[in-house]
Amino acid sequence: MISSSFVYKSYYEWWKNIDKSIFFLIILLFCLGLFFSLVSTSLIASNKLDTNSYYFFFKHLFFIGIGIFFIIFFSSLKRDHLFKISIILFIVCFIFLILVPIVGVEVKGSKRWLVFLFLPRFQPIELLKPFIIIVIALVLSSEKSDNLYYKYLLSFIVIIPIIFLLITQPDIGQTFLIFLTWLSLIFISGINLVIFFLFFGLILALLFYLIFFLPKFGYILVRLKSFFDPSSGNNYQSEKASEAIINGGFFGKGIGEGVLKNRVPEAHTDYIVSVISEEFGAIIIIVLMMVFLFFIYQVFKKLYFEKNNKIRLVLVGSISIILFQALIHIGVNIRLFPTTGMTLPFLSYGGSSIIGTSILSGIILNLTKRRINY
Repeated sequence: MISSSFVYKSYYEWWKNIDKSIFFLIILLFCLGLFFSLVSTSLIASNKLDTNSYYFFFKHLFFIGIGIFFIIFFSSLKRDHLFKISIILFIVCFIFLILVPIVGVEVKGSKRWLVFLFLPRFQPIELLKPFIIIVIALVLSSEKSDNLYYKYLLSFIVIIPIIFLLITQPDIGQTFLIFLTWLSLIFISGINLVIFFLFFGLILALLFYLIFFLPKFGYILVRLKSFFDPSSGNNYQSEKASEAIINGGFFGKGIGEGVLKNRVPEAHTDYIVSVISEEFGAIIIIVLMMVFLFFIYQVFKKLYFEKNNKIRLVLVGSISIILFQALIHIGVNIRLFPTTGMTLPFLSYGGSSIIGTSILSGIILNLTKRRINY
């Protein structure tokens, strides 16, 4: 039996060594997401469930509670244990991703989710993303070979089946996100720029082929056409999101006064920035962006003192995937990019997204904390 003094000592050691500024920024972002969920989803619950209960808010709170457990768990592991467990979880989540086209649940033409008897519906790629970064970092920092190009090839082989499975769902947004994160990791590892841009060009050519020549990805072509030609009539969601931001102005219409959450399906996930901007104003979006940037700055500040290449790669990959996902989400909301269905890390409603972000946060806290005999 574990004594209470041992538990207290372990908790004290964990608290003493983690980076408090990064920890509180993570908690702040999750709390902001919970607050915006409270003020933006009560009407959605009323309309869908014919009730005045705070259904989505309590569900969001439940997943954040699970997320905090994962943050503490992953941030308290010893470094070697973190990497070993991450490899095992990478394999498990990858198996889940393989099961999606076989037994997955189709929603609005895309099959991206799994449902088990003991688990609610979840999206395997959201849980897999943190472990993809660790596996790629382990390959690129491996000391078994000094040939960088061999490591690049191995890391590319790691993401190829994942990209293939995402394409078959289809989920081009997550595919592009994974590839951008991989590119950021090989870029900082010292790749020749000619080869780097060659990789980038090949993937763009592949995406071009998929979108324009395979019927399965015709929906992406429709979104692209509506993006470049607003008069095509296929951009209802993005038009309403843009209108919400414009109508919100600088200071917003006030809590509960927004209408986007009732007009656009999944507004509290894919268009949360527009929902927030409509009710609270563009000033709050600017503040949120500043919080994200400060969070990224705090992690990068740790990189300056980190000598271990493996840890540097994991931290850069973790921050890159959060940054890219946030930029894509905000870009879609302000019509810089076509609709992708990408959630905003920390803030958007969605169990898989919250838990995946929590795992990533736990890994960041683990690799930025002060270490004694680790």
